[in-house]
Amino acid sequence: MYGLIWRGIPGPWFVKLVVCLALVAGATALLWYVVFPWADPYLPFNDVTVGGTPASDGGAPAGEASPGQ
Repeated sequence: MYGLIWRGIPGPWFVKLVVCLALVAGATALLWYVVFPWADPYLPFNDVTVGGTPASDGGAPAGEASPGQ
């Protein structure tokens, strides 16, 4: 795949390198500014839950006294 792209770009190796870097930068910018913001509402990163029963004493770990006791 990379060889196909490298051979398809005209010019000497330094021109090919600059064009390849521009392609990588363009793909990165497209992902960063278009694709990731579009996909963000569909990703479950904000729905973080931990299994088990909630602590009834204000969140103190089991076996330790809560601050009010």
